[in-house]
Amino acid sequence: MNEVTAYLGLGSNLGSRWGSLRLALAMLEEPQEEIRVLRTSQVYETPPWGFTDQPDFLNCVAEITTALDPYLLLRRAKEVEEELGRQPGPRYGPRPIDLDILLYGDQSLDGPELQVPHPRLHLRAFALVPLAELAPSIIHPILNDTIGHLAESVEGLEGPKPLGPLS
Repeated sequence: MNEVTAYLGLGSNLGSRWGSLRLALAMLEEPQEEIRVLRTSQVYETPPWGFTDQPDFLNCVAEITTALDPYLLLRRAKEVEEELGRQPGPRYGPRPIDLDILLYGDQSLDGPELQVPHPRLHLRAFALVPLAELAPSIIHPILNDTIGHLAESVEGLEGPKPLGPLS
């Protein structure tokens, strides 16, 4: 399979938030170099979304290349979450790490396990703002609008506060 460029959203609001983001990216690249992190957005501190009675999140987006199909990429992301201590809990609840596939090339998938692009991407400033930092001209494969334009018009733009680079 050819390599595909994909974008992953990362978030953490428990424990060492900066450390969890860095470690998750390092762990993604480990097994047999199936995933290569090309670059990351800066880190943003954002209020929680959905379930608000919890600590603020640190969020960033990573641009990666991979030969893994989207389902194997999802499996690897879930393994990393588990290895970093993510436990089952309430939807949108607190977690040491959260990894979401935001975009996988220009593909659209709508299965029970995986929806790509992420089905709530266009509603989440904490994902769109860092994604637009990396890829403003990419076209959302379903909404047929640029990520940059979606980021400019998303509700909650006052939420993400830039903190600086991840490294």
